[in-house]
Amino acid sequence: MFTVRPYAQADANVWDALVEHSRNGNLLHRRGYMDYHADRFVDRSLIVERNGEAVAVFPANIRDNLVTSHGGLTYAGLISTQALRAESTLAVFEQIGNHYRALGVESVIYKAVPHVFHAYPAEEDLYALDRLGARLKRRDLSSVIPLRETFHFTQGRRHAIDKARKAGLRVQASADPAAFHELLSEVLGKHDTQPTHSLQELRMLQARFPQRIVLHEARREDVLLAGVLVYDFGRVVHTQYMAASEEGRRMDALSFLLAELIVGIYTDRAYFSFGISTEQEGRVLNGGLIAQKEYFGARAVVHDFYEWRL
Repeated sequence: MFTVRPYAQADANVWDALVEHSRNGNLLHRRGYMDYHADRFVDRSLIVERNGEAVAVFPANIRDNLVTSHGGLTYAGLISTQALRAESTLAVFEQIGNHYRALGVESVIYKAVPHVFHAYPAEEDLYALDRLGARLKRRDLSSVIPLRETFHFTQGRRHAIDKARKAGLRVQASADPAAFHELLSEVLGKHDTQPTHSLQELRMLQARFPQRIVLHEARREDVLLAGVLVYDFGRVVHTQYMAASEEGRRMDALSFLLAELIVGIYTDRAYFSFGISTEQEGRVLNGGLIAQKEYFGARAVVHDFYEWRL
């Protein structure tokens, strides 16, 4: 018998243990990551149990009469172990719906975990959503490289990488994101935006997950030219932030750094994720941005958002 109950802070260790052994959870779904901005969200997460043992978790927050899974995460949805199968997933979704209805919730925005981030097939949730009449509300386009398959950098990328290598650039991991965050803020500021994470938040997250959140820099004579902040999910690595200075762009430092990560440091992984290139909730494709990722051999994976009206 599967039951659904609200998450409590005392459940943090149980929650994290389940995410660690789940089919489709990763660093983003650990409470130590989710809760860094807990003050911005009213948590309404759930734990799914069978005979008192956790078999799935549902990261979620509530705002007015709308629940989202989760407003502070790129994707989440039902994070499950192999104990949850097709028929039991249908039953669990019915319980989730009943639980939120009792709170006066009218709709759930379900941000499904893209399949490339699954350690084991876990799309029973998508079938359940369809059965419940949920509709596709938003679709973002992301780019990934399947590192265990044959892929190619374009000739232009190879030339840029060779140019940077001959210029004497070197790659290093950095424990302090201060210089990179300043550079990133400067670059994003030209587009009237800013990093999602403050410098203080980045430092806190790196301290909590020093092996999972790693800053890689390209420097020449100790001058920062480009940086990539990597979220290491195990099978998949994801570029959370990338930035290059004006001098770095002239020297193709970012191309050089990415090449070192793709064919060097992380070459043994299953996927290298560049993240989305869509804007305005998926309605606009940034052609220049996605082309830069495709030059490295990346191709498309979608991030789907469903609206489940209760």
